[in-house]
Amino acid sequence: MIIEALDVPWVVLLSMDSFYKVLTKQQQEQAASNDFNFDHPDAFDFDLIISTLKKLKQGKSVTIPIYDFTTHSRKKEWKTLYGANVIIFEGIMAFADKELLELLDMKIFVDTDSDIRLVRRLRRDIGERGRDIEGVIKQYNKFVKPAFDQYIQPTMRLADIVVPRGSGNTVAIDLIVQHVHSQLEERELSVRAALASAHQCHPLPRTLSVLKSTPQVRGMHTIIRNKETSRDEFIFYSKRLMRLLIEHALSFLPFQSCTVQTPQGEDYEGRSYSGKQITGVSILRAGETMEPALRAVCKDVRIGTILIQTNSNTGEPELHYLRLPKDIREDHVILMDCTVSTGAAAMMAVRVLLDHDVPEDKIFLLSLLMAEMGVHSVAYAFPQVKIITTAVDKKVNNLFRIIPGIGNFGDRYFGTDAPPYWSDDTLDT
Repeated sequence: MIIEALDVPWVVLLSMDSFYKVLTKQQQEQAASNDFNFDHPDAFDFDLIISTLKKLKQGKSVTIPIYDFTTHSRKKEWKTLYGANVIIFEGIMAFADKELLELLDMKIFVDTDSDIRLVRRLRRDIGERGRDIEGVIKQYNKFVKPAFDQYIQPTMRLADIVVPRGSGNTVAIDLIVQHVHSQLEERELSVRAALASAHQCHPLPRTLSVLKSTPQVRGMHTIIRNKETSRDEFIFYSKRLMRLLIEHALSFLPFQSCTVQTPQGEDYEGRSYSGKQITGVSILRAGETMEPALRAVCKDVRIGTILIQTNSNTGEPELHYLRLPKDIREDHVILMDCTVSTGAAAMMAVRVLLDHDVPEDKIFLLSLLMAEMGVHSVAYAFPQVKIITTAVDKKVNNLFRIIPGIGNFGDRYFGTDAPPYWSDDTLDT
């Protein structure tokens, strides 16, 4: 209910139930006979919880164990989560560790009647986890209720908000949502300032590849950066640069050795693309200008589009439209945007692709021009994404536009005048 009422993009729900410790053989036998105490702080892997939350708060991706409550063990496969605007962490022992408490910006205790708690446990453990009623009641009396009295009830005093009646208390939910919204608004500018300065002294990441600055490339940059350049010339030289960029990017795709026969009947040891398919995804609107160059060098390439715009009130990137080919998860994806300043829009687009099961190491982010800030932000959040550009500028101004930059690429290319609150530069903030 909180997530629905927040109505903001990128909310992650992290459950403490994923972080039960791996049991020894003796503990497994105790668990099978309902003699192991899962309601004690020692049952949880707090070290993993803390390191996971720290990474999520830094905007980094994490892997989360998947716990099987029927076998009391972790499954072999883990799931991946990505940093979000809001992280909701829930669990019975959420307030049981001092270091964990310090990571929580807002602490909520949901106070539920003991009879309701027992009924819910009976329904869940019997219906979902295949246990019998005698075992559930034995566990409740031996471990659950004493643990609540000793470890959970006393932590109510640590909460910022106590919510009686749970989801039925709509007044409390409204207060929580209002507080989160106010915190997001207050932090927005400070977070952007921190992003701008966070990596100033760091070397550029290894996942970045910049097209070699030959006299030809430098000359084209000189033309498209010049504010006096006509629209026709701007389009012509931008397209030439895009073609070089995409051809450079294709060299990073996986290739395998193959032998073909020439018309002279001789064998030629060559190379062929070893992936299944290549899909281009443009971040509208400027990203779509790169589609013709991609089609020119990749036969039968599939194209998808993502529309991300910055909310003029909150400054946050928001997903407005999405069209991706089916089975994109099996492809190498070339994600295209003409300029990347802070990297926020690019990171949201990467998250969309990851949500569609595209492996992170199969995503190639292409841009004509990037700011160092955007390069670092994307590389920090998604260390396996390949970042490819024709140039990297060092700074962004107080409006988070690239300096010296290229101007509003979309307006210059399409010959339009965007409203003062909307531009391709601000889409990347």
